[in-house]
Amino acid sequence: MGKKGRKEKKVKGAEKTAAKMEKKVSKRSRKEEEDLESLIAEFQLLDAKKTQVVESTCPPPPPRLHASLCAHPEKDELILFGGEYFNGKKTYLYNDLFFYNIKKNTWVKSEIPSPPPRRCAHQAVVVPQGGGQMWVFGGEFASPNGEQFYHYKDLWVLHLNTNTWEQIKAPGAPSGRSGHRMVLSKRQLLVFGGFHESARDYIYYNDIYAFNLDTFTWSRITPSGTGPLPRSACQMTPTLDGTGVIIYGGYSKSRAKKDVDKGTIHSDMFLLKREGKDEQEKWGWTRVSPSGVKPPPRSGFSMCLGPAGRALLFGGVCDEEDEETLEGDFFNDLYLYDITKNRWFPGQLKGGKSEKKKRRRGKKGVEEGGQMEESPQESSEEAQQPTEIIKEIITEGGTVMTIKEVIPAAQAAAEESEEEEEEEEEGAVAAPKVEPCPRSNAMVTVKHGKLYLYGGMFEVGDRQFTLNDFYCLDLHKLEQWEVLVEMDPKTQEWLEESESEDEGDEEEAKGGEDEEEDDDDEESSEEESDEEEGDEHPPVKPEESLADYQSRTEAYWQGVARTNMGPDAKDKKVQKVGLAMAKVFFEDQA
Repeated sequence: MGKKGRKEKKVKGAEKTAAKMEKKVSKRSRKEEEDLESLIAEFQLLDAKKTQVVESTCPPPPPRLHASLCAHPEKDELILFGGEYFNGKKTYLYNDLFFYNIKKNTWVKSEIPSPPPRRCAHQAVVVPQGGGQMWVFGGEFASPNGEQFYHYKDLWVLHLNTNTWEQIKAPGAPSGRSGHRMVLSKRQLLVFGGFHESARDYIYYNDIYAFNLDTFTWSRITPSGTGPLPRSACQMTPTLDGTGVIIYGGYSKSRAKKDVDKGTIHSDMFLLKREGKDEQEKWGWTRVSPSGVKPPPRSGFSMCLGPAGRALLFGGVCDEEDEETLEGDFFNDLYLYDITKNRWFPGQLKGGKSEKKKRRRGKKGVEEGGQMEESPQESSEEAQQPTEIIKEIITEGGTVMTIKEVIPAAQAAAEESEEEEEEEEEGAVAAPKVEPCPRSNAMVTVKHGKLYLYGGMFEVGDRQFTLNDFYCLDLHKLEQWEVLVEMDPKTQEWLEESESEDEGDEEEAKGGEDEEEDDDDEESSEEESDEEEGDEHPPVKPEESLADYQSRTEAYWQGVARTNMGPDAKDKKVQKVGLAMAKVFFEDQA
């Protein structure tokens, strides 16, 4: 009893500390978020001018990460929403909406009036009710310099049968956050974890909330047992019977000492299970210890639920941190977790001749060694170190991108022995290997037994390369990746900090335009409309100061702010946002 009491006391102490930290972060970040509200309001003002649904065939979406990719619940389509792009100097946020037609292999951009504000690191879940719906919660908006963040706590639904966005306002929602996870369990949306960050502080969450799709109400779940530590970017997978969810992995950071943060990659697994019904419903945490060949520790992996009750994990990065540097090994391997059997195993593709040999040897090893978790071969493989392979890609500008690929020890050993065997076999020709390059934060989803993978990013030194390539893999055959959109070196823009300010500004403007509208006719028309919209605002007079302009146009900008913020917003806040919007417009015209 004494030990249990100390443990409970320790948990309660941690909860109090987290509550204090949340209050501290909230207070410090409030000013930052108020500063960004004016910028968000300006974007929403432009969105509000669109009153009709416009659908247009378009090239594949420009590079991005931290977007959401969902399978349409009723049609043979995939839905891509939001995301971000960073070119070395400027951060771009999106709220654009794309539909990918699987049979036609075509993209359509859908502009629907009154969409959610621009965001990334949100969560989206599709449900079949009402002709198909996509629910979106949370996420973040960042200032162009990437130093200020606004964390959303809003809930939206896209009605797919009517092409309309609707914001659902219900009390008791989770606090603003990004990097959280959300899944459908029975008739509830379950939200777990995430983080909230300001310029100086941050906090990670391990709370869990439920949104009832029948009553449109939020409730906070307080499970029994010991659950996961606070984290973001974990994986949340519903169990097949709909009675719970599985939480795996994730990332968090803590303050090691002043101005020094230490990151933690989590690789533990938990089951959150529901018992009872309605008012008698209770939830409980249980630690899970899966068997099989587990993925090496990593963060930024992508995971989704596949056929036959198997969760799929792709890629990610394992960062090696010290106080001054941060280097990462990126992965492009595939692992499968069998929810029913509580077992991990690598998703080795059959591919050509060499891949089939490797698969047979692996099967023989399992047969000779009995159960996989008891196999001596497996334990020796887990003890071995992964093998590194270096690849180089040359961009249009001549930049050489060196990609370090980490291959698990089991796969590397098999490939080595295969190479030796093939040298002895005359005329043996291996099929060309097609696969996504190593990356983190790719968007993945499954439709009709196929895994679809879009975009993501990898780093080379101080450079971050954001991708827009697109692949699919038949999960029933597990033979070879199919390339739907190849990586385009032209999209690998990176602006160095040392470049002159004027040159940087020109490239930023060009890059931003390219990213928003992909250099098509639609971009030109949108720019023209933006200019027309800009002309509607009171113009800046020659040699007029900012203070004079704000004073002269105060009533106008207060009206714009009030329109965007609604009648319930406080006058003081409306005034502040109005002044900020006037400042943004003044600086644009200067």
